[in-house]
Formats: sequence, C-alpha cells, structure tokens
Amino acid sequence: MACATSASALDLTDHELAGKRLYREGVSSSDAQLQARVGASDMAVPASVLPCASCHGNDGRGRAEGGVRPPSLDWQRLVLGQGAREANGRSYPAYTDSSLARAIQHGVDPAGNRLDPAMPRFELTLADQRNLTAYLKRLAEERDPGVEEGVLRLGTLLPANGPLAEAGQVVRAVLEDGVLQLNQQGGIHGRRLELVVLDPGFDPASAEQALQRLLEQARVFALISPLAPMLDQRLATLLAPQNVPLIGSTPRSGGSPQIFDPLPGLPVQLLSLAAYARAALGLAPGELRVVYAGNEQAALAEQVRERLQQQGWAPAIQAFDGQAVDGQGIVFLGRAQAFVELADALQAAGRQPYLFAASSQVAGAVAHLPKQWSQRVFLAYPYVPEDWTEQGLATLAGLQQRQGLDPRQASLQVNTLCALRLLSEALKQIGRDASREQLIAALEGLHDVATGLTPALGFGPGRRQGMAGAHVVAVALPGPRFTSVTPYRPVPDTP
Repeated sequence: MACATSASALDLTDHELAGKRLYREGVSSSDAQLQARVGASDMAVPASVLPCASCHGNDGRGRAEGGVRPPSLDWQRLVLGQGAREANGRSYPAYTDSSLARAIQHGVDPAGNRLDPAMPRFELTLADQRNLTAYLKRLAEERDPGVEEGVLRLGTLLPANGPLAEAGQVVRAVLEDGVLQLNQQGGIHGRRLELVVLDPGFDPASAEQALQRLLEQARVFALISPLAPMLDQRLATLLAPQNVPLIGSTPRSGGSPQIFDPLPGLPVQLLSLAAYARAALGLAPGELRVVYAGNEQAALAEQVRERLQQQGWAPAIQAFDGQAVDGQGIVFLGRAQAFVELADALQAAGRQPYLFAASSQVAGAVAHLPKQWSQRVFLAYPYVPEDWTEQGLATLAGLQQRQGLDPRQASLQVNTLCALRLLSEALKQIGRDASREQLIAALEGLHDVATGLTPALGFGPGRRQGMAGAHVVAVALPGPRFTSVTPYRPVPDTP
C-alpha cells in the first residue's frame, strides 16, 4: 500500500472547464466581473461572492442552510420535469437549455413560477451561460479525487526514519489492519478501501511535497491519522483549497472546518485539570500559572491562558528556562524532560506547588520524580482503562495479536482506531455518491459514537474535537501509581 496509480479526473472540454470555474468561483471565462442580484430589492453583488457552489455545493446536491434547501442540480433530474419533486410540492415541466438560462438569470422556473428569493439572479453573457449549462450537464459525473467505481482511496503521511519512525510503524499497522478488516467485510458501499502511505521526511519542505503527491498524484479522497508535526502550522491552509477532510489530527495552528480530531486537544485537557484544581484542591483564581518550555509551545500556552480566563481564572504566563516559578498551581506545557527539570528547580527552591499537565506530554517523566511530589502531580488522560468495554478490549487485543504490536503503545493504537471508527461511520452514512463535502457534513453530524475504548465521541457545528474533556489522574510516588480522581465530563465553554 505504499503507492497508488494516479486516477484520471473527469475529462472536461474547454467550455465545460470554463463553466466549472463559473460554477465554483463565479468568474467569467473572459475574467470580467460578473454581477448577481439578490432579494426583492435586486441588490447587486459580485458573482464571486455568491457562486453557485456556495449554496448547491461543489457536487451540485444542495445543502440545507438557514431553513433553505437548494435543490439538486443533477441534469438528469432537471430534465425529467414531471411530478412534484420539490419540498414545497411544486411541479413543473422539464428544464431545457433556454429555461435553465431563464431560471439562472431571472429567477423563474419552466412553469413561470418565481424561484425562492434566496436564489441570486446572475447577469451572464451568452458565452458564460452556454459554458455553465455545459458543465451542469456533466456535474453529476464529476467525482471528487479518490472516488472510483470500485475503490475509495485514503492517504496518510507516516515517517519511516527518525525519532517518529516507531510511532509511524504503529499507526501504519493499525490503519492497514483496519482497512483489511473493512475490505474483508465487503468494503463500504461496494468500494474497496485503499490506503496510500508516504514518508513526510524531516522538514516542512519535504513534508509539503509529500502531501502534494498524495493530493495531486495519488489523488486521495481524505487523510487519516498523519504524523507530520512539521506541517502543523500549515496543514489547514494546504488542505483548504481542495476541501480535503482529515480525521485524526488537529494542528497546533488552530481549528479548521475540514480537520477532525477524535480526542480532545491540549487546551481542553488542561481545562479539565483546572476544574479539578478549583473544585477539589481549592485553588483561588490568582494562584494558577501557565508555564511552557520551548518556543513551539508559546502560542498554545497563550491559548490555554485565554481559555482559563474565560473559566474565571486569572493566570499569569511564563516561559521556563531552568528557574523556579511562582504559583500554587502550575499548568505545564512542554516535553517530559523539561517537566522533570521544572520539578527539580522548584524542589531546589523549596517550593512544592501542584503540577498539572497532559499525559501525552509528560507521562514518561513522572517515574523520574522524587517521592516528595507524590499526590502533587495531576495528569489529564482522554481515556482510562475503566472506559474499555469487553468488546473494545477484544478489538484492541485482536489488533495487537494480528500485527504484533506492543500493548505499552496502546494509547497510539487507540487514537488511530478511533479515527478509523469515525471515518468508516461517516463513509457509511453518506452512501455511494461520496463527496468531500458530504463526508465533512457527515462527520460534523456524528454524535455519541461508541468506540468501546473511550467515552462516546462526536462532533458538531464548529466543534472538531470528538471529546470535550478528560479524566484527571493523580500520581503517587514512588511507583509511579496512577489513580483516577475525576471521571470524564465535558468542560463548559463559559464559567
């Protein structure tokens, strides 16, 4: 599964390509500024502000929004013209090229009825109208990249060398195993899943080149669980032009409409710890401090500080460079080694505040802490073994046995399994006529998805993380021994 042959796109004529550009971007083949008129007042706006695709979608199927459901633009459907097919029960004769032009330019259907006022009226030249009509006749044939008659192609970036190579091997094994299991069950809607894996290399330039090969040569439909941290700041920008869905990672640069992370981001996990600090440890609003180690953590630390302020805290923020810091509670962001160095510096200064951190960053460090920190360190875990059902545990054990995976890497395995579970559920919902827009809408509509390994996962409008909180776990030393002190519950957005 290392590479795939390139799939050819729909072969469009020059007129159809010009119509496609007009449909998606509102731009004339002559590059002239086109106008659209909106509402009863006929207010004029540039057509590029309201291209056809903004309401009907790139696939022409229409998306309900604000109580308005734009109709499908499937040409075969438009030329049937018999019976009541609209939500309002209206029937009308079949569309022709000329009646379609009348609808687009004057807002009138073939029976002479006014279309919904939300439908813009476009001022098109004869050439533009012919180009647009030509493309609409082919629109239903045009599939998004990676969607073929018997194949649906997924892609990922996984390092084969360097410090993340072992993690890359684990993610690859989980993905390949999951794809094999789904294909043995018949695939999804009669399509076999195909996984394309490329190595991102060691720097942003090589990683970006690998991503472009996935999108332009392998023509993958969606990305799943990539390990390419060097692209974190650019990933959302690179995926946006083609609306490529990604399941399994949220970049540090912030959220993106098409990127879905099954598990909570670091800010949400740290807010769970802060809620525990207030409720169980009695910390006052001014006693919490955000401390980060490494410039790459600075933006994330500022985001955490802002979220804490929204929760009623008054936290200071400070970079750690080897010195002791003030505060009764310290919310830490950084690598495990820096966490140990912070604890040593505090102990040398005779200070012993509560330390709060995400397990994904520092869990490997707590065994190196002296016993004086026992019950002073609290870690956030998205899930704990108590979340595992009998079926979930059997799924994980079966995977580990088939692929020879180390149970000590269960966290990475569970993360990847969750991404696969959410992706396959959304693909099943959208049916055989799959498009990237439909996949994003289906992912956004997922709620209470049981994985058997985590609390129930789900997304929503504007919500791109499958969980909104974390378990709080206390660390006892020596050992270390971990005890869950607060079960998972969603973190509220406001105090």
